[in-house]
Amino acid sequence: MTKVSLELGSGGRLMREFLAGKIVPAFRDPLLGELSDAAHLPGGIAFTTDSYVVDPLVFPGGDIGALAVNGTVNDLVVAGAEPRFLSLAFILEEGLETATLDRVIGSVRNAARRAGVRVVTGDTKVVRRGQGDKIYINTAGVGRTVARPRLDRVRKGDKLILTGTLGDHSLAVMLARGEFGLRSSVRSDCAPLLFLLPLWRAGARWMRDVTRGGLATVLSELAERLPCPVLIEEDKVPLSRPVRAASDLLGIDPLYMACEGKAVIVAPAAKAAALLARVRRHPLGRRAAVIGEVQGRVGRPGELLLRTSAGGLRLLEPLTSELLPRIC
Repeated sequence: MTKVSLELGSGGRLMREFLAGKIVPAFRDPLLGELSDAAHLPGGIAFTTDSYVVDPLVFPGGDIGALAVNGTVNDLVVAGAEPRFLSLAFILEEGLETATLDRVIGSVRNAARRAGVRVVTGDTKVVRRGQGDKIYINTAGVGRTVARPRLDRVRKGDKLILTGTLGDHSLAVMLARGEFGLRSSVRSDCAPLLFLLPLWRAGARWMRDVTRGGLATVLSELAERLPCPVLIEEDKVPLSRPVRAASDLLGIDPLYMACEGKAVIVAPAAKAAALLARVRRHPLGRRAAVIGEVQGRVGRPGELLLRTSAGGLRLLEPLTSELLPRIC
């Protein structure tokens, strides 16, 4: 008898197989079958939901409350929607200190105010001591559709823009757990990506926030849905100094590390420079870069390729194992 493993929640291949093999066939709804960051409903409404189980609850640069708000807001933004309303549901473990709960509630309130969204409904449940881990949060988000990601409009030559450095959230949470005896000043990049909304009307064809599974998994999913390969350049992918050092020391590929305030954008070649300039003008996008393109000169349709610093080509696939459980 097979059982659920941690890898199922990694955002990688096992999760995709679970969704495709069990969830989508069970409901057979075309909106669900799109497997997008948010569903676009009739009437110009976008809807998304997510759950947060991060450990520890508080980490450099954020906590589970800010993560829940920003993660849901970002799922709407990259789906082409202006976030408007959130639900907030807690699953609390018996014995949780009320001071911790108060901090998380305050963090949710502050993050919602910064993102310009309203928390309008929710729920609270409590489980017995030992049957949970302090706090789990579920949030659902409703937004107003301003655009629709259009993979059918992606063309050879389109550029890939990454809005900043990879892996800062993964590293901040990893070090907060104290498992490796390392110290660093790195902070999670947990932040709302509302500044990307105008890019939809400026020509962006597609976006995804880079969360579980990392950049390689996100772009592998993109490549699999295109009739041509996708190529990224290793030397052009921005990394912070702490992430680069920790990756070398621990043998972790930063292309599979999670972010909570970065996105990858597909832009027409003729508009890529202008879109990149707009991203860089925002404090959260100062290290944005064009990291690759949709092309057809090398590789086969559906493949994601990395041109390494040494000049070779490496085939990238979705994450196949859990690098860091409970990252979000």
